[in-house]
Parts: sequence; C-alpha cells; structure tokens
Amino acid sequence: MTRPVVFRARTVAACAALTLVSGLCQAQAADAPPARKALKVCQDPNNLPFSDTEGRGFENKLAELFGKELGLPVTYYSFPNRLAFIRNTLRYKLPGEDYRCDIVMGVPAGFDQVSATKPYYRSTYVMVYPKGKGLDGVKDSNGLLALPPEQRKKLRIGLYDRSPASDWLARHALVDQAVVYHILNPDPAQYPGEIIERDLAAGKLDVAIVWGPIGGYFAKRVSSPELVVAPMVGEPGVKFDYEMAMGVRYGEPEWKRQVEGLIDSRRGEIDAILREFGVPLVDASYGARPQ
Repeated sequence: MTRPVVFRARTVAACAALTLVSGLCQAQAADAPPARKALKVCQDPNNLPFSDTEGRGFENKLAELFGKELGLPVTYYSFPNRLAFIRNTLRYKLPGEDYRCDIVMGVPAGFDQVSATKPYYRSTYVMVYPKGKGLDGVKDSNGLLALPPEQRKKLRIGLYDRSPASDWLARHALVDQAVVYHILNPDPAQYPGEIIERDLAAGKLDVAIVWGPIGGYFAKRVSSPELVVAPMVGEPGVKFDYEMAMGVRYGEPEWKRQVEGLIDSRRGEIDAILREFGVPLVDASYGARPQ
C-alpha cells in the first residue's frame, strides 16, 4: 500500500492574472456542476469487508450514512479494484454523459490519483491464527518472533504479495515459511478474505498476515476454529499502520469540503460502523489499539 504525496496547481492563481481574470473566472463559474441528484459511489463489486454489489461492506454502510445526511439516494458504479480502478470509475466519462460516480469511499491518505480527503481511520496489518494450535500466547508480531526457532521454522505463513509482510518476513529470515497469494488476481470471483476463510480455517496455513480490516472482518466470520487477531508491530523500514481517506476528483474543492464536513460531523457513527465490522483502529485519534 503506497502513500504518494499529492501536489496540484490551482487555477485560482490564473484567475489573479491581470490579462485573464474576467474570461477565466467567468468560464469557471459557467462550468459549476449542477445540484447532485444522488450520491454516486465508485466501488469494487466483490471486495468485502469494503464493498460488494449487495451493499454488505462497511464502505457501503458509510455511503448510506452520508446519503441520508445529504438527503440523496445512493447509487453505485462497480468495477473490479485491480489495475486502473480510478481511471475506470471516478474519472470515467463518455462524451455527452456525466461521470458515472463521484466518490471513492476508501483510499490511502495522500493517494495522488484522487483529491484525497482528511483521513477518517487508521488501521494496521494484523496476523490471524487459530486458537488452540500452539500460538495462543502470541499477542503481536514480536510475540511470534519470540517463539522457539524450531517452532517458527514449522509455521506456514500466508500473505499477499506487494505488502509490508514480505519485507518483514525477509528481515526475520522467515521467507521459507511464506505462502504467497497474488492480490491482483485476474479471477473476478477472488476476494481478499479467501486466505482466512478458506485456507487458514482449513488448516492449510498456521498464520495469515493481512491488512487489518480484512483480518478483523473475516476472523469474525469464521466460527470454527476460533481465530485470534493480533497487530503487527512496525519497525524501522517496515511500516504496518496506514491512514485511510475518501477520494473525489481534482477540481471539485466544494465537494471535497462537503465530504470532509460529513467525516467530522458523523465521526461517532463512522467509528461505530468500523468497529461493527471488526476494523482494528489504532492511535488515540481514531480509536483503541487492537487487543
């Protein structure tokens, strides 16, 4: 998960230029968007716990909360969140048509493909393991490292590629224990919780290291065996916790301010939805550190 830095030149400077003030500013006023008739959300159709076509994800619940507050119906435009998701959703517009959707409910803070709002939660990567299988004393990733070497060498540790878990395993000489899954799987039926709901629950893995919302949600869905969720602890050069924001198109500052106002005013409801879905929230600003 990357956290790119956003920089965008603003046309307000051009409006101040003596030779272009009148024409440019009048053109911008003429291009003002019409009043919204719906809260149009860009989503992945099969990406629980975030979103799906049945509206079961926490981003769906947040969209419903915002739609109610705005007095607007919620509509969705779906596209698999693989490569070019933003280009095919938030930026997708055919000649003579309006944009298909106006907001992405979850992006990394500072994600430069969108105009990212202020963060609305911070979570962390977690490890998930079955209770009663020899790891019950492990409270975080440091506890896993403290296991006897002979026990660590027998672990089958599932993780998605392109994640901080890869660097962590390499740093601690656990690469041979890795079972790697591809996060950009071309199969539209693939979903991120498979690693837990299918393979960890079936005993094919001893531990899964995943992004916190995925781990917290799918650990709750598995009834047998009982699963434990424990946070990964960051180290110099290996970061596990990230802030998440919402994303709108560049050039729509009023819409962005409106969304940020909703984030501020509905903070209690947002946190309640996140906790309902088992999202591990970290630091004092966003909630309690996962236990």
